[in-house]
Amino acid sequence: MKIFATKRAASARIAFQLSPVAAGCAVFLSVLAGSAYAQTTEQDTTTSATSSVATAPASAQQAAAAAEPTPPGATPGVATVQVTGIRRGIEAAISIKKNSSSIVEAISAEDIGKLPDQSVAESISRLPGVSAQRGRSSGKASDISVRGLSPSFNGTLLNGREMASTGNARSPEFDLFPAELMGSIVIYKTPDASVVGQGLASTIDLRTVQPLDFGKRTVAVSVKKSRLGVKQRDGLPEGDGDRYTLSYVDQFANRTIGVAVGFTRYEEMGGGQSKFNSWGTADMTYNGATVKVPNGFGYDTEQNSHNRDGAFASLQFRPNKNFKSTVDVFYSAGETGLKKTGFEAGVAGNAGGAYELPHVLTSAVVSNGVATSGTIGNWKGVVRNHYEGAEDDLKTIGWNSELKFGEWTSSADLTWSKATKLGSRYETTAGTLPSQQDTLAFSGFNGANVTEVKYTPGINYADRGAVKLTDTMGWSGGAASPQAGYLGQPYVEDEVKAIRLNAKKAVEWGPVVATTFGYNFTARDKQRTGQDGRLMVIGGSPTGAANVPGSETAPAGASGFNVVSWDPRGSLGTVYEIAEKVDADILNKWWDVKERISTVYAMGDLEGEMFGLPYRGNAGVQAIHTDQMGGGYQVDSGRCTGNTPTACPGMRVAAGDKYWDVLPSLNLSFDLKNEQKVRLGLAKVVSRANLDDLRAGQNVTLSNQQGVSVLTSSGGNPQLKPFRAKAFDLSYEKYFGNKGYVSAALFYKKLDTYIFRMARDYDFASTISPETTLPPGGSTIGRFTQPMNGDGGNLRGYELAINLPFSMASQYLDGFGVMLNHSDTKSSIDLPREGFGNVTGSAVSIPLPGLSRKVSNLRLYYEKNGFQIAAAARKRSSFLGQVSDFQDNAQLTFIKGETIVDLQASYEIQSGWLKGVSLFAQAQNWNNQPFLEFTDDENNPTNRVDYGRTYHFGASYKF
Repeated sequence: MKIFATKRAASARIAFQLSPVAAGCAVFLSVLAGSAYAQTTEQDTTTSATSSVATAPASAQQAAAAAEPTPPGATPGVATVQVTGIRRGIEAAISIKKNSSSIVEAISAEDIGKLPDQSVAESISRLPGVSAQRGRSSGKASDISVRGLSPSFNGTLLNGREMASTGNARSPEFDLFPAELMGSIVIYKTPDASVVGQGLASTIDLRTVQPLDFGKRTVAVSVKKSRLGVKQRDGLPEGDGDRYTLSYVDQFANRTIGVAVGFTRYEEMGGGQSKFNSWGTADMTYNGATVKVPNGFGYDTEQNSHNRDGAFASLQFRPNKNFKSTVDVFYSAGETGLKKTGFEAGVAGNAGGAYELPHVLTSAVVSNGVATSGTIGNWKGVVRNHYEGAEDDLKTIGWNSELKFGEWTSSADLTWSKATKLGSRYETTAGTLPSQQDTLAFSGFNGANVTEVKYTPGINYADRGAVKLTDTMGWSGGAASPQAGYLGQPYVEDEVKAIRLNAKKAVEWGPVVATTFGYNFTARDKQRTGQDGRLMVIGGSPTGAANVPGSETAPAGASGFNVVSWDPRGSLGTVYEIAEKVDADILNKWWDVKERISTVYAMGDLEGEMFGLPYRGNAGVQAIHTDQMGGGYQVDSGRCTGNTPTACPGMRVAAGDKYWDVLPSLNLSFDLKNEQKVRLGLAKVVSRANLDDLRAGQNVTLSNQQGVSVLTSSGGNPQLKPFRAKAFDLSYEKYFGNKGYVSAALFYKKLDTYIFRMARDYDFASTISPETTLPPGGSTIGRFTQPMNGDGGNLRGYELAINLPFSMASQYLDGFGVMLNHSDTKSSIDLPREGFGNVTGSAVSIPLPGLSRKVSNLRLYYEKNGFQIAAAARKRSSFLGQVSDFQDNAQLTFIKGETIVDLQASYEIQSGWLKGVSLFAQAQNWNNQPFLEFTDDENNPTNRVDYGRTYHFGASYKF
């Protein structure tokens, strides 16, 4: 497949391909707007309390402005934001939470172009009940869990709209969104009927700034320098980075036209990371006796890189108080990379290659049956220079028009979003020629301390004269199938198109004061394809070799010796040629999914009195029709005579399903006076399956399970239904103006259905061929592992939050404040372990992915006279997380609980010709918390990654 050409062509096609009905609705609204403009001479400059999607709550700037008197010199009725840093961001976020009809959490930019953290994920993870998982290779906050549920249980919106994604999940990765481009973030913990694209755990709405929310022109620029991997173990080199941001907001034509644009670019090269992988211990024969020796090892030095360009633009047109039209554009494109240089070898055990001879132990020193030192003959080692990277881009365009006529307010919203991601996984091997052997000396072994053994190869693997790029081991079978490396290029393309029509009218129907009706149609098409193949040295025989390019060497992790180092990118066509590889596992990763989702909703805004208490809120219902189709490949290993497209044919298959979901919801907020509120939420909620779980197809092979031969297969499930649950939420909140609040919340979710992977008995008679090798007895009954719907179980917990300035206690503490929250979540759901073969351990079941029992956040700050100082810590208990393996598959792994400490300080010049200039310094992971994985015992980690500290220094200027 010409994946590179496909990506270039796909990226160039940015067409707004929506139905004629959608286009007609937009034209109709525009014509009505012209009519409304002709009938009015009054130029209204009052800021609308509606965001880019008419039914969403007001933005952070609007909420903050609504809570404050008009500043001196400002135009009456115009939402002017007096930016004062940390406290302004806190007050704006509190205003959103306080005025919402639902139970929400919010975070607001301290200033235009500046959030308290480096990434959206880090900012969100400081909110009550929210936690973040760090990426295994980068150490950056990435996946977000809300109330102990998997990240895939969240719905993620941009300005109220669903987006395409580059992963298997529905929502895009949060590192696609530079924090500087966000104006506010709102997390809906209870749904209402007017929010489309909800999740079972939460709905996360990312919001860019809207230009007519500002009272004047605003420009902000910032420059930041970074040092990464500071104070790591093993003395590995540090990394560095640069970040640049520009934001511009302006208004024209008597404030009838508003423009906002933002750009950000960052380039980071991470610090070196040392990794070690042990194969455990094994027995060898020495002088006729059996002795214990190390089994094998792998040492690696890794360094990651991250480059990203992000941009947004918003154009608003509001000629009068009856019409407003907004076009939002968001773009994010980046490249991530992970360079690995390392060394791998067996000691007692062979590495599984055709060119390895049986190992021989000589010159051993034996103590109590343990070879504490010795030399391994007939030995071969492998130098590994791998590169795992990806290029991605996300484009989203939204056009919203709102028209008021009489007692009605109507809106139309069009969305187009497209995401692509091209991965590149180069694996190269270097070492001795296939016919050559080496020796390995080891020492310092006591029978258990496999991480402390000293290894010394016989030759110098940093010498390009002795080490060549070649199929040194014969891992693909030897001369008949040479493999001097491997190249995998997975490609993902996702496109979302949507139209939404909405109408709202004020009424007087008892407690119902307004009604909202709407329709949303979303079309989604996603596919994953790719190219895999063995790398062979160009022009060589099956055992050919080539010189290692360049002259660089690097330490192989903590091995104590250096090896040849080079970057394999671009080597296809110059050093290597590819033999395209196709087998059952590869074809099983190729799939496509189509979804057509129609949502009809109705909601009533409520106001009244109950039990002597005034209340407001909403009650509504969504009726959702889903038409889903999953495609994939069915592979019978019995017909595979090789691993080429012709030698292992796959048959394309497709299947699907149609179904309805009816989701009622109720939100009530009772006013207890003295700025006290009790909120109640009741709803039925859903979260759709990850898109790869909906694929069709399966791969059938004969396997050995616990000594018994049986047919096995794995695949997706196009008939899969969503996670479905009934939710109950109760919250008490005490506010102190917009300065602070305390809150306590209880939540309970009764899961009616959930999705889990399960192996079940299955008759493969209709899918196998005569060439298929059957188990003894010829039975076609085997085990098929696929995602399935289960039922029963619950999730429950509580949340506590305090957000207070210390000036409430004493004027002498003016400027100081604290933000503290804690959540505790329990689940009665355990999933069968056999459906997750990559999760090791002795237990027969596993917890829900993403569930940390306890999550806590603390932030102390001081802000006065231009100074801003903050210290923050976020803590979560151990959980079952998700990582990407070397074959680009999402895998579950147990991750040990951790506490991350961050610091920041800045000073803004208050007067003079430098007024508006801020200098700042920040430190992330100040306590140098490692990333630890485990199997059964969290106190006995099996994998450790040290990231070190990250320092940021910079300056910004706002005028």
